[in-house]
Amino acid sequence: MKLLIDTHVLIWSFSDPERLPPTVRSALGSPLNRPYVSVVCLWEIAIKLRSGKLTAPLDLPEQIADHPAFDLLEITAAPAWRVRRLPTLHRDPFDQLLIAQAFVEGMTIVTHDRMIKAYGVPIIAA
Repeated sequence: MKLLIDTHVLIWSFSDPERLPPTVRSALGSPLNRPYVSVVCLWEIAIKLRSGKLTAPLDLPEQIADHPAFDLLEITAAPAWRVRRLPTLHRDPFDQLLIAQAFVEGMTIVTHDRMIKAYGVPIIAA
C-alpha cells in the first residue's frame, strides 16, 4: 500500500516517534507498504519555520532523502488541478493538496487530522 505522510506525522517521525500509535509505526515499517513524503509537507514546514510557528531541523530535506523508509513525492499538475473538485470542508491548502495527491496517486493518508477522513480518502489514524 502506498502511504502519504501528513506533515505532523512526518515531524513526529523525526522528533518524537513514540507519539505515533503502534498501528502507525507498524504501517510505516511494514515491507508491504511504501511511505511517501510529499513536497507539500516541506513547503508547509518551510512557511511555518519562516513565520516562527514551528521549529524543525534545517536539514530536514536531507534527512528525508536519507531516511530508509520514506520516498519523496513531487507535486505534479494532476493533483494541483484535482484540488478544484474537492469540497471546501477543510480550509488548509496544504491538506487539500495532500488529499488531491492521495486521490490521484491511489494513496492512503497517514494523519492525525480527522477532517481529512470527511473527503472519503483512505486514512490511517495517527
